[in-house]
Amino acid sequence: MSLLRNEKGFTLIEMLIVLLVITVLLFLMIPNISQHTSTINNKGCDAFVAMVQGQVQAYEMDHNAFPTSISQLKDGGYVSKTSCPNGNSVSIDASGNVTEVSK
Repeated sequence: MSLLRNEKGFTLIEMLIVLLVITVLLFLMIPNISQHTSTINNKGCDAFVAMVQGQVQAYEMDHNAFPTSISQLKDGGYVSKTSCPNGNSVSIDASGNVTEVSK
């Protein structure tokens, strides 16, 4: 009687080495990702301000007046959010210019 050997699978040592490599890669990548979170949020806020500026112009074309606040744009259905991804709020001045207001 011959012994049947299944040589198609991975050994326990090979699986542990793969898990070790994946763990090391995660330890190297996670700090880099967390360092760039604030940069990503700031760029998202710049894009949000530009989008709100466009919606202020659309509101002005529809109503022949600039909105007085971001909540007025939200109530009119022009925007769905009233703050930036980084948590800062947005203000609209009397001439329709949109600016980010830091906390």
